[in-house]
Amino acid sequence: MENRNFRLDTEWNIIHYPHKPNGFGILILGDERHFVDEQSSFWTQNEGKRKMLDDLKQAGYTIFYSNLYGKNWGSQEAVELAKRLCMHIRKSEILNDKFHVLAEGMGALTLLKLLKIETKFRSLVLLNPILSLGKHLEQEKEHKFFYKKLVKEIASAYDIHPDYVYEHFLQVEEDPRFPIETPIKIIHVLTGNRAYKQSSILKGYSEKWKVDQVDYNICYLVPEKKPQIGSQVLQFFGKHERFL
Repeated sequence: MENRNFRLDTEWNIIHYPHKPNGFGILILGDERHFVDEQSSFWTQNEGKRKMLDDLKQAGYTIFYSNLYGKNWGSQEAVELAKRLCMHIRKSEILNDKFHVLAEGMGALTLLKLLKIETKFRSLVLLNPILSLGKHLEQEKEHKFFYKKLVKEIASAYDIHPDYVYEHFLQVEEDPRFPIETPIKIIHVLTGNRAYKQSSILKGYSEKWKVDQVDYNICYLVPEKKPQIGSQVLQFFGKHERFL
């Protein structure tokens, strides 16, 4: 069996099985295009993601992820379901109980909240992460069409009126914090003006992480180097499997 689709709550989830398991699992927290249904997922349909998925399976990893209510933008409902998924996998699969995490874009918002209630993670890889919803809203304000769409999605995910979204998240935003005992690799692909602005936000946070002694590394890539991401992820995960 190569994969298994199953439901938790109302949401579809999927687990991908390698031919030769290495005993380690990877939780994927996807970006805004991410989805899982009863037969497929974004990671099996998108060419680049499918290649990375195949590489991870070839290396022996068991990979799992959830639809997480679609464009959740780090809602508490999505966080709770991600925790339930981890619990389900630990009970149903024979794996080391400390998972790796691969979070992309919006998925980093879910990860930040998940880390407050779920601490058994081995290492974290973040791909072009969104680490602050308030700063992301501020950045998107100049793109009127995308901003309107974003506000509508966040309002739906958090069950608040669209008129109050911007003000609400500027008031409640906290600096993203990571546990100092969990190694982190951030891979940031510099595609366009938006990505360059996100990289400046990232640099600001990295200064605070140095003070907090967070074990992190940031890698900046130009678009032509995107095929290297899979090998970088594999190398980083493998580096942190010495101690069970």
